[in-house]
Amino acid sequence: MTGAPASATGGSGATPVRGGKLGTAAVSQASLWNIANLLTMARLVLVPGFVMLLLHNGGYDPAWRSFAWAAFAIAMITDLFDGHLARTYNLVTDFGKIADPIADKAIMGAALICLSYLGDLPWWVTGVILFRELGITVLRFWVIRHGVIPASRGGKMKTLSQGIAVGMYVLALTGPLATLRFWVMAVAVVLTVVTGLDYVRQAIVLRRQGLAAERSAAAQEAVEAAAEAPGGAGGADRVSGTSGARGAAETER
Repeated sequence: MTGAPASATGGSGATPVRGGKLGTAAVSQASLWNIANLLTMARLVLVPGFVMLLLHNGGYDPAWRSFAWAAFAIAMITDLFDGHLARTYNLVTDFGKIADPIADKAIMGAALICLSYLGDLPWWVTGVILFRELGITVLRFWVIRHGVIPASRGGKMKTLSQGIAVGMYVLALTGPLATLRFWVMAVAVVLTVVTGLDYVRQAIVLRRQGLAAERSAAAQEAVEAAAEAPGGAGGADRVSGTSGARGAAETER
């Protein structure tokens, strides 16, 4: 102990505590406005702008659809970067976990609904893709307490194929390119269904494993509690041992 005041040693007299509530709140507030979250917010803001550009002038003006494609492309690019930045630089926040999937589904859902509204894309295609995405979201909440299913290679291919196919439909393409986009969308729909079914399978397996682990842990706790309780298994063993010893002594006499 030197007896020197905190101000003399260059401090203010109040040493910040990392585990304190004030410090935690400050870190959370600062981390909210990181580059990953800003990109997610920008993607959310792009959704209404994209819709207005796509539907402008009846929705069939090639120039305006090109602008809409540019907005859609920017949204897809930010989707690739925000998650990578968040994981690489430890910028993951609760806001990002919620807002990122919402932004993804918002831009994709808006594009699909607008394209079907304009008659460029069959409604059943939009229905299949949206049903899959919403269904998987519900499944995530269903198994969240048992664990998280990691993104698979098939899921990433599904996302990429959907983005390319929808982008091609946003553009006013004709001739061979219009035929090509049909097949790209067909691939996207197949991957959407296949990966969705695989996700359901993994979710069921994960939930069964989680429930089995919970039952095993509960049974183990019950056994330990019974062993520690007075008159339980431990007490019964001691009583049994004492009775046995007393009987042996009587036999010897």
